[in-house]
Amino acid sequence: MATATDSQEVQAASVVVPSSRKVVDEVSGWLRLLDDGSVDRTWTGPPEAIPLMQPVAPYAVPRDGHTLHDLPGEPGLRVYLPEARGEGGDVRLPVVVHLHGGGFCISHPSWLMYHHFYARLACAVPAVVVSVELPLAPERRLPAHIDTAVAALRRLRAIVAQPAEAGALDNDPAAELLREAADISRVFLIGDSSGGNLVHFVAARVGEDGANTWAPLHVAGGIPIHPGFVRAARSRSELETKADTVFFTLDMLDKFNALALPEGATREHPFTCPMGPQAPPLESVPLPPMLVAVGENDLVRDTNLEYCDALRDAGKEVEVLLNRGMSHCFYLNKFAVDMDPITGERTRELIDAVTSFVSRH
Repeated sequence: MATATDSQEVQAASVVVPSSRKVVDEVSGWLRLLDDGSVDRTWTGPPEAIPLMQPVAPYAVPRDGHTLHDLPGEPGLRVYLPEARGEGGDVRLPVVVHLHGGGFCISHPSWLMYHHFYARLACAVPAVVVSVELPLAPERRLPAHIDTAVAALRRLRAIVAQPAEAGALDNDPAAELLREAADISRVFLIGDSSGGNLVHFVAARVGEDGANTWAPLHVAGGIPIHPGFVRAARSRSELETKADTVFFTLDMLDKFNALALPEGATREHPFTCPMGPQAPPLESVPLPPMLVAVGENDLVRDTNLEYCDALRDAGKEVEVLLNRGMSHCFYLNKFAVDMDPITGERTRELIDAVTSFVSRH
């Protein structure tokens, strides 16, 4: 996992590509594809965005009611442990497994944009929050991200279900803290943007395997936040909503999907359109109760709402939270959350909704 000094740190740079390599495509600000197959993810967009992409180092001394630990491995896990664990500190907490966004192509769970929200969520619920280090496309295309998230659940189960005195598989001190705090009979999947897509498919994979396969781990709910669901044809919200942030534009949406989906796939592929004709009928997909957050001013608002309607029509248990006046993943912008009262209030509403959902399942 990343620390504040390693290669995950994002720098603004005027990148000079060696003359032997040529840029064959790029996603403005985020990445450039070179003709030798390599990918340059040096940030070249507005410098004011850089602080949100800086990694936060782990800390074992409590800050703001929690500690932060990294568990290197396959896959890497980042663990937020709230201090609030009942009288005597012996109450096990539900586990919120976080699948980060970034269009399947960029970002890292150590970035400040994720840290400030998920540290706060861990203390508010309270819950153990486990962020998963996901692979990046195009080096690793879907379904690699789904496979990695499922592997993270297996690793979580192995750590928590194996008693330390019986020779636990993972003897890292952070693993022992996780083992003591986590109640894996109540696991909730949460994901931002493309991570919201992953919530659907990881939950379905676990459901298809059956409860006996995963016991004692149980996925009790899924929380896709502004999932990146799309169709081949532009939705009305894609056509009419003006992007107000460098973190999500139609160009990014199109190019990241092209880089992440299996070769030759269109936007109607189940990974980006689970309610479409190429996907299995939702009635046949085993899903836990879902809380779907939809941004009123999100480019993909309409396809998000279509997904929710499709879940309802399939008889699934789904709750919808409409983030009024908000754009895509607004709550990850720490500066807006701290400085703009409306963004701060909508973020509090989102955290309250997640807290309520977890408490009822």
